[in-house]
Amino acid sequence: MTPRLRHNLVLGISLFLLMAFILAPFYWIFSSSIKSPQEIISATPTLVPHSFTLEHYDKLLNESAFPTYLKNSLLVAVGTMAITVILSTLAAYGLYRLRFPGRIMLFRIILITYAFPGVLLLVPMYQMMSKLKLVDSLESLVIVNVTLSAPFAVWMLQAFFRTIPRELEEAAALDGATRLGIIVRIMLPLAAPGVASIAIFAFIMSWTEYLFSSILIISEANRTLPVGLAGIIGQYQIDWGFVLAGATATTLPVLVLFGLVGRNFVEGLTAGAVK
Repeated sequence: MTPRLRHNLVLGISLFLLMAFILAPFYWIFSSSIKSPQEIISATPTLVPHSFTLEHYDKLLNESAFPTYLKNSLLVAVGTMAITVILSTLAAYGLYRLRFPGRIMLFRIILITYAFPGVLLLVPMYQMMSKLKLVDSLESLVIVNVTLSAPFAVWMLQAFFRTIPRELEEAAALDGATRLGIIVRIMLPLAAPGVASIAIFAFIMSWTEYLFSSILIISEANRTLPVGLAGIIGQYQIDWGFVLAGATATTLPVLVLFGLVGRNFVEGLTAGAVK
């Protein structure tokens, strides 16, 4: 066996084991969600389902508040993603293209805020939302999630804006383009992988956020998926089929989003790291 063939063989086996390690939990969750209740709790676990049923999904969609949780999570995640992209793009352009006093200090402050654990902001955030009468509202979650995701998004976009030649902006300015026009027509298309990366980051972070959602949201009508699914776990017994069906349905939107723009997300991460 040649050294090159041995290297490729070792690399292939390593990648296969890594993929199996990553995908195994997702397969187990999905396969268990279509098993009968008796098979789920059986003392002998089955890798391939011996039974097939959709009763857990029927119960999830028709006998629980899951559709409400899903709608709330979509509203919060999409709102967070849109606002984060808009604010981060404008902020990154202003920080790395414009020259004004205190620019470096402002950039350092943004990095410092990103370094703070989110749990430290729990009490002040709750007090602020209480004064603004936004407790138990989806708007409060959007504000919190944008606050948590925007610093990283601004930092990430700077890698792309720095690589775009200033001559393009100067040429557009000579043609009469405004600052906003330059951002929309030149900067955003050239930094598309970075924009896609921060959009996915903001969506996933908002989709999976639990701490602030559990504190700021009181009524069941405004609960998001992480809090809603945690609430269906009983104190003395757990309907595992119901929980696993909910986990599978919760994962699907993220998988769909990643399938659509996941390539741009990977390109954005690698480009940001190199540039």
